[in-house]
Formats: sequence, C-alpha cells, structure tokens
Amino acid sequence: MGQVFLDITMSLDGFVAGPNVGVANPLGEGGKRLHDWLFLGAADASGVDRRVAEELFTGTGAFVMGRRMFDVGIGEWGDDGAFGVPVFVLTHRAGAPVVKGPTTFHFVTGGIANAVGLAAEAAGEGTVGLVGGAEADRQALAAGLVDELRVHVATFLLGAGTRLFEGGGWGHVELERTRVVESPFATHLRYRVVR
Repeated sequence: MGQVFLDITMSLDGFVAGPNVGVANPLGEGGKRLHDWLFLGAADASGVDRRVAEELFTGTGAFVMGRRMFDVGIGEWGDDGAFGVPVFVLTHRAGAPVVKGPTTFHFVTGGIANAVGLAAEAAGEGTVGLVGGAEADRQALAAGLVDELRVHVATFLLGAGTRLFEGGGWGHVELERTRVVESPFATHLRYRVVR
C-alpha cells in the first residue's frame, strides 16, 4: 500500500473551519481565508503556494474525506468534482456513487480503516490523501493510518470554530519534520509519522 497523508489548512490558533459551517458557508464564518494560499497564493510571483497545491495531486491515486466535507463542498467543486481520482466519503448513510467528470465519490459506511483500505486499493501505487474534515482526520490519526502530516498554517487567528487536534484519542505520536516552506499566505509544514 502506498503512503497515506493528511493534508489540511488551519489558522495559527488551530481552527480548520470557522463557526456555523454549512452549504452556504463551507468553511464557516471567517473560514474562507484559510484557503487564501490556494487562491490568492496561486498568483504570488514566488510560486510557492502554487507548487505546494500541485503536490496535493501529484502521485495521489485516491482521497478520503468525511461526509460533512462532501455535503458542504460538492457545490463548490464544479462539474469535474475537483479531485480527478476516486474519493471515498466516510459516512453513516450509504448511497450510490456520485460521478462528477473524472471524480467519483464513493460512500463508505464501514469506518475509517475500511475507507482508507478501499482508497489504497483504488490508488494502486499512488498515495492516499486524507483531506478532511477534522473528524475524519482525527479518526485516521487515532487508528494509526497516517504516514505523513501536511499542515498549512494560515497567517491569521480565526478565534473560534472546529479545531483539528481536539479531543485526542490518538495517544503519543512522534513526528519528524521533513519540510518547512513559507509564503505570504501560509507556512507549509510536513511531518513524517515515526513508527
């Protein structure tokens, strides 16, 4: 099985979404700024953010996300579904796959290990990307399924919302920092999980 990485953006105070997340406000109140590095950073002359964004897809054969992320994000991802490879949606509600161009969203009810296993099978030699939301990411950490953390720290304090590392449950996880890259919009961190 290829590597499994967790990729998420958070504010400096640890929030991955603002309060009141919903279809009309997928990242919650004030949360849209979390992704300035993806959109405004793409135009930055240094190209740092653009290169980091491209790495999300390079070599990635499948993605895993939580149902809430799917529900609030599907309207934002356009006719092609944005991901371009199979996406496995962790959920308690089974459903028929949703096809958006080259992206097929599969609904998995058997838990995080099952979702990651199906994604790994679909990815073949490629990596599996865990792209949120926070609850699905926390479950993957607690199950010991994450090989690498890619955390993009936005340059502001959100103040409230959903925290990535809230509630624990994963015990002590030793990390080795493998990269730090900075842009005007975010500090991009990579950590290898030491086994």
